[in-house]
Amino acid sequence: MSNGHPIHFNLVAAAHAAMIEHGFQPDYPAGTDSELAAIQAHHAEMPAVAGIQDLRKLLWSSIDNDTSRDLDQIEWAEQLPDGRIRVLIGVADVDCRVHQDTIIDSHAKGETTSVYTGVKVFPMLPSELSEGITSLNENEDRIAVVIEYAVDQAGTASDGNAYRALVRNRAQLAYNAVGAWLEGKGPAPAKVAANADLASQLKLQDAAAQRMVGGRFQHGALDLETIETRPVMLAEQAIEIARLEKNRATSLIEEFMVAANGVIARTFEAANVASIRRIVRTPKRWDRIVEMAANLGTTLPAEPDSKALNDFLVAQKQKDPDHFPDLSLATVKLMGPGEYVLVKPNEVSPGHFGLAVQDYTHSTAPNRRFPDMVTQRLMKAWLAKAPQPYSADDLNAIAVHCTLMEDNARKVEREMQKRIAAVVLAKRIGQSFPAIVTGVNKYGTFVRTLDPHVDGMVVSGGKGLDVGDKVTVKLVSTDPQRGFIDFAV
Repeated sequence: MSNGHPIHFNLVAAAHAAMIEHGFQPDYPAGTDSELAAIQAHHAEMPAVAGIQDLRKLLWSSIDNDTSRDLDQIEWAEQLPDGRIRVLIGVADVDCRVHQDTIIDSHAKGETTSVYTGVKVFPMLPSELSEGITSLNENEDRIAVVIEYAVDQAGTASDGNAYRALVRNRAQLAYNAVGAWLEGKGPAPAKVAANADLASQLKLQDAAAQRMVGGRFQHGALDLETIETRPVMLAEQAIEIARLEKNRATSLIEEFMVAANGVIARTFEAANVASIRRIVRTPKRWDRIVEMAANLGTTLPAEPDSKALNDFLVAQKQKDPDHFPDLSLATVKLMGPGEYVLVKPNEVSPGHFGLAVQDYTHSTAPNRRFPDMVTQRLMKAWLAKAPQPYSADDLNAIAVHCTLMEDNARKVEREMQKRIAAVVLAKRIGQSFPAIVTGVNKYGTFVRTLDPHVDGMVVSGGKGLDVGDKVTVKLVSTDPQRGFIDFAV
């Protein structure tokens, strides 16, 4: 346990150990280097594709986290004469470099996802690919699977289509800077300020996204606000914890990806192609959600109703913003985790309750998620009128394994968040923090400090406290190895 002095705990080693503990293989298998070398030797050659479109002249751009290097998608939009906005999403064609059943592909199939631990990214694919040859990096020619659709005034996406194209990312941008600019809270990012056409392009994309988010909320998409954090690193040591804020740029990308994933799902449905869908089932614990709302003075229908639930959430966000992240988190837990499932032709998908969409697959992040690479292969086979590369049994097995490993990835990420917080706060033992009580059970009383945003246990003075109480707590001790943070009231 820390006694209040800065500590040097090896967070990267802890992350590596946590990966192995939860079933991952963070080190690439024998044979990876030779396969990687063969791919790199031919990376300048564009694979021959019959009928591929050349869309490199479009003013494509990407928006992602400040630190992202694995760029999976780029965007472009145009105003149509009928008032609709046509949106194009270019998704990195990872499959044209990473072929099915190779050593690199088999490793990705086992890992299923890149894991972001805060101190180190454990990429599903070697970084030479996911951050290099298969990433849609700025000013590099790439092959992409393009997904397009048109957005009307009501936010409905129609005229969905998919095809392969040559693309070129003209501007790699970041959420925070673009979001602040779109909201009028900050200056235009340098690349946007220097290019009036790019500024107009982003404003048009934002207009399309704002239509879409409004349309989905009308149909019952849930406006949730769970708090996410990231460590501020200096010389491989975590020195502070920063809160990640949602903004208009993150909303833009979220809306574009939801619509693109819907286009792919409906394309497979129309073509009678079996696929993997991403779903969140209708909540089995709806009765507990109803009870939770009743305790806050709202009556929800007896049967699950996402529109009624979202109306309640919106009202609570306005009424009690301090506790809204905790209400959001409780709602997410009661809805249950997302999962991957096989959907065969002519079968009805369970849909995604939280997004209020019926047709949803994962297709827009093939550098980071194996289901997206599988979806890409299914789509490319359909476009080429070739036999499908996976049987229904193959897809079902992949879906089950991806669900398992995604759950394991969340466990690794949660454990590392706790360890990072314990390291950052070690030098602040004895200091006091405003906090909210987030849980009271047989194990103890738990609080969340507001700045920085960390969770811990009350080991002294917690008697009589209940969920929602605002308190001032003093930091007593931290234990980075176990991820423990202890407070006294």
